[in-house]
Amino acid sequence: MATLTVPAAVPPVAEDCEQLRKAFKGWGTNEKLIISILAHRDAAQRRAIRRAYAEAFGEELLRALNDEIHGKFERAVIQWTLDPAERDAVLANEEARKWHPGGRALVEIACARTPSQLFAAKQAYHDRFKRSLEEDVAAHITGDYRKLLVPLVTAYRYDGPEVNTSLAHSEAKILHEKIHDKAYSDDEIIRILTTRSKAQLLATFNSYNDQFGHPITKDLKADPKDEFLGTLRAIIRCFTCPDRYFEKVIRLALGGMGTDENSLTRIITTRAEVDLKLIKEAYQKRNSVPLERAVAKDTTRDYEDILLALLGAE
Repeated sequence: MATLTVPAAVPPVAEDCEQLRKAFKGWGTNEKLIISILAHRDAAQRRAIRRAYAEAFGEELLRALNDEIHGKFERAVIQWTLDPAERDAVLANEEARKWHPGGRALVEIACARTPSQLFAAKQAYHDRFKRSLEEDVAAHITGDYRKLLVPLVTAYRYDGPEVNTSLAHSEAKILHEKIHDKAYSDDEIIRILTTRSKAQLLATFNSYNDQFGHPITKDLKADPKDEFLGTLRAIIRCFTCPDRYFEKVIRLALGGMGTDENSLTRIITTRAEVDLKLIKEAYQKRNSVPLERAVAKDTTRDYEDILLALLGAE
């Protein structure tokens, strides 16, 4: 349920490139023209524009954008223009190098993408940074977070529907036992969360609810200020209810003292071609306000315009 809107008749790639070149030249940059093109092209179309632009003008489109636009608007345009796998590689690298316990990009890339999408992101990481994602996570993150996140990004999970119900039952018991003992970074918790398929994990979490009378995430709220428990809950919610997980990230980004533009940009650019319509519906249901209105209230000018375009606003 994407929010991206692409014209019924898309102009030829060469024409898009000419129009972008025109946006960069003359008196000032024509930001509205940039948005009208790039915010209304899908990943394959943006990839073709980048390739044709470099061939036509001997300059990378991303370099031209870097030179012409700045700040949070630049970040949004660049993130959107990147290929999805390349974008994930850039977001993962940024979070690994500047790691803080509340970081969520690595969790989202590992758990809210398909196994093949995570694999593609890791290949893009090799190409761009000449290292593996796993080695950078291990180099920059320490303690229990490293113990959890290295296998999380290393996984190549089975992606089929098959489920072992007896295994789900027994592993739900293991999870309950470890959580009850407050052994949140126990090897068994990490093994289950980082290796089982999505279908198997959903069966395990359902079994946990059936056996113990409440969701596993409730037992992981023992200390609301414990960021490691927050990371475990984020992993589980990315599997069980991604639309509500992303709605909460956006809600927190728009609430409080100032706007968290990085989180807001990350969610809108990574989900606009996937399920942003479902996230918008979850936001409306939770907050009784359209997401477009909330974004318009907390953002301004060109940055507001590109986010609203990606949200599918008229």
